[in-house]
Amino acid sequence: MTDVGIVGAGAGAAAAAFVIDRTVPEADVTVLEKSGGLCGRAATRRHDDLTYDYGANYLKSDDDRVVELITETLDDEGLVEVTEPVYTFDVDGAVSPGRDADEHKWSYRQGLTQIAKRLFGRTDATVHRRTRVETVRRTSAEDAWELDDADGETHGPFDRLLMNPPAPQTAELLRTAEWDDPLRETLVDAVGGVEYGSVWTAVLRYPFELDVPYYALVNTDKEHAVGWISREECKAGHVPDGETLLVVQANGAWSTEHYEDDPAGNVAALADHAADIIGDDRLADPAWTDHQGWRYALPEAGVDGGPVDSARDAGLYLLGDWVAGEGRLHAAIANGLDVGERVAYRI
Repeated sequence: MTDVGIVGAGAGAAAAAFVIDRTVPEADVTVLEKSGGLCGRAATRRHDDLTYDYGANYLKSDDDRVVELITETLDDEGLVEVTEPVYTFDVDGAVSPGRDADEHKWSYRQGLTQIAKRLFGRTDATVHRRTRVETVRRTSAEDAWELDDADGETHGPFDRLLMNPPAPQTAELLRTAEWDDPLRETLVDAVGGVEYGSVWTAVLRYPFELDVPYYALVNTDKEHAVGWISREECKAGHVPDGETLLVVQANGAWSTEHYEDDPAGNVAALADHAADIIGDDRLADPAWTDHQGWRYALPEAGVDGGPVDSARDAGLYLLGDWVAGEGRLHAAIANGLDVGERVAYRI
């Protein structure tokens, strides 16, 4: 039997676990996830009668394998499509039609986390939540990998190790890894060189429905404090009829500058910006709010593929949108499918 360990339970990890389990059913897959949720930045919360995706906003249909996976291979019950277009706005807040290149914009009635839940649910993988990996170790005697968590428990040995955290967190685990191989330093340099943009998100609820023709607004010149505003009521089952729930995401520079500021002040500032951009003063006074900061939200570029490829010879696989080189949910899933296939082939 082959033992596979996976650090992180993001969408890429879920896709890789699905492929490994489907292709090599005798493999034993163990997943260690530091948080209580699944699917990484494709995150969903529920509050009273609300469901909202407050990280990644939707899954786009830019990869045929991902489309087939979501619409045919997995159960498509509860899959919902946003049909309203995405408009743009500039640094002055002027809104214009003109960006709706996505063929499909999908979520689920229960939110985007359904992607990872359904993928893992189709496997025999053991998923340990709230388990933070602190030490990665290469055991020379068994030529395998072990993981120590924050509670002092050791997991493994694993014949193959997959690492799905954002690049800075993966780089830190590799930097402190007990792995006596020159490749480790080269890999640390490559992974640590991937730059990220932060995103600070406000979620704003209103007891009225907006009369606008779009699902979302995106700042194309990247000069406004706000980078994205979307309406969760455009996703069936997310928001009660007659209400509005805005997801307002600040741009990278604003998010970095205000990341540690008082959350209430950040929410108020983003609500004011939303009111100005949409042109409705009522939006400055939401009835209920939520927020979340994503320090490592969007990779600016991909990782140098040479060291990543070389690491596979040691049974180490890196995966995620930062490996794919595109900070989008479909890219993370597609990369997970690729990595799962590579692992299965080697097994």
